Amino acid sequence: MRLGNYASLNKAAVLMDQMQNFSSHRSPVFSRTGCVSSNNPLATKAGIDILQRGGNAVDAAVAVAAAMAVVEPSSTGLGGDAFCLYYNANEKKVYGLNGSGRCAAGLTLDILAAEGYNAQNPLPDRHVHNITVPGTAAAWSDAVSLFGSGQLTLSDLLTPAINLAENGFPVTPVVADLWKQSESLLQSQQYGSELLLNGQAPRVAELMKIPTMAESLKVLAQEGKTSFYTGRIGQAIVAEVQRLGGYLALDDLKDHTSTEVQPISVDYKDYTVWEIPPNGLGITTLMALNILEGYDIQALGQGSADYFHLLIESLKLSFADSLYYVADPDIVSVPTSGLLQKSYAAERRKLISMDTASDYPVHGDPDIKQMSDTVYMTVTDAEGNACSFINSNYMSFGTGIVPEGCGFALQNRGALFTLDPTKNNVLAPKKRPQHTIIPSMVTNAETGELLATYGIMGGFMQPQAQVQVLLNMVEFGMDPQQALDYPRFFVDVSTSQPWTVSLESGIQSEVSQQLVQKGHKITWPVTGFDRGTFGRGHVITRGAWFAGTSTDVYTGADVWWAAADPRCDGYPQTY
Repeated sequence: MRLGNYASLNKAAVLMDQMQNFSSHRSPVFSRTGCVSSNNPLATKAGIDILQRGGNAVDAAVAVAAAMAVVEPSSTGLGGDAFCLYYNANEKKVYGLNGSGRCAAGLTLDILAAEGYNAQNPLPDRHVHNITVPGTAAAWSDAVSLFGSGQLTLSDLLTPAINLAENGFPVTPVVADLWKQSESLLQSQQYGSELLLNGQAPRVAELMKIPTMAESLKVLAQEGKTSFYTGRIGQAIVAEVQRLGGYLALDDLKDHTSTEVQPISVDYKDYTVWEIPPNGLGITTLMALNILEGYDIQALGQGSADYFHLLIESLKLSFADSLYYVADPDIVSVPTSGLLQKSYAAERRKLISMDTASDYPVHGDPDIKQMSDTVYMTVTDAEGNACSFINSNYMSFGTGIVPEGCGFALQNRGALFTLDPTKNNVLAPKKRPQHTIIPSMVTNAETGELLATYGIMGGFMQPQAQVQVLLNMVEFGMDPQQALDYPRFFVDVSTSQPWTVSLESGIQSEVSQQLVQKGHKITWPVTGFDRGTFGRGHVITRGAWFAGTSTDVYTGADVWWAAADPRCDGYPQTY
């Protein structure tokens, strides 16, 4: 039975519209100990509780990620993948972990061709063949083993999430909307009811319990990742995938490993920006920053048509390269070093006209001799460590396929493979697909001190939003909350050419008109829950380095500044 009394649908629709027509007046949250920022206050509290018990930033981030898997299962969960960056304050060093899964060993292009799928007729987004090995469980466990404090067990970190799944949580507005959008998808699956309430998506403020997810979390907490992949849960995953004609096998799960990676970076003026290397698309952010470094950004004026045009064109060029070259570096050669050369950025910069938009730029040719739906959360601790952590199912609830008795949906990350055998990112057995989820950090280019840990979730929006939010701080002196509040654009690189550009409500109509005159294909204004197109982000900075020489702001590095995106349901907390 559903609980409580509810207003009429019309009144509810009005309320939801008001919630999304935001004009944020939030201030940053300040702390001298540590901060947590995520999409949901209950998940954020889970991280704060871990910090208070002596855990470090990574311990807390895993606790938040697990809680988010419960309270926002459309976007993340045990059926998806995860990546993290960890800043060790003592060493002034950034570490990386790639927790993405691989294609089934038994799935080949020949098999897909026999089923009628090829480069001209790709797999439907939600197809069972798009399920790759879910890397989340291993990523949580490995992050704690590699970078955790050693003071708390994985069971300690997962307990808040288990309690939320067992005892229930009130559903927040943005999540209720995401859940409703996928209601029919879950209803169409044999075990999709495990993620529904009486066969329907839960409504705003309705109490939701997911007991089967609680049991899955307990297996990981009490028995560890090996049992998760090879025991009852792994067997249920394989059984449901194979029942639907997929090729994922128990050996694929048994053989899965996370990979500790060396983060990649570029210097943008006095700031070093860090990303996970390919198979992630974080390199897109870095290439765009290299191109933009050659311009006087401030002179263009924040929010002007020329400003947006330059950013759009720089990101188009960067995506043209990353979508062409980025793939699993264990399988193909990715020219990461060449793509990040300043000299290569200078050549790409020559292709930009300030008067005319490019329809669909082509990839460049770097010198290879000079040389890879979502929730994001970030945590800092009292010792100055930081964790930038991201977890995803790709599309909402991924494939929508729920293994029996597991309480989570399996991702469709394999949809990012191409079936064109001439491309780097072509589907192949045991290969990791191109990945959109990208945590980021910023350090002082001279001293190595941490300046910011941040990320913005949302498919191909992620590098675009990272660039926009960073420039809001670096070039225009915005604090983290102002930087997240500022209206954004989105280049839809997944569409057929020419690429189209969406502009968020808050960008002036005359700017939209001027961009059209330059040749951009514009959608404006984007309002309400459709603002989710522009991502949902979190930022924590170490001091107010973005404030320049302002005498009105204390800029000391002993204070954390934390901010959460107004496009999500969460806000930062401290202790």
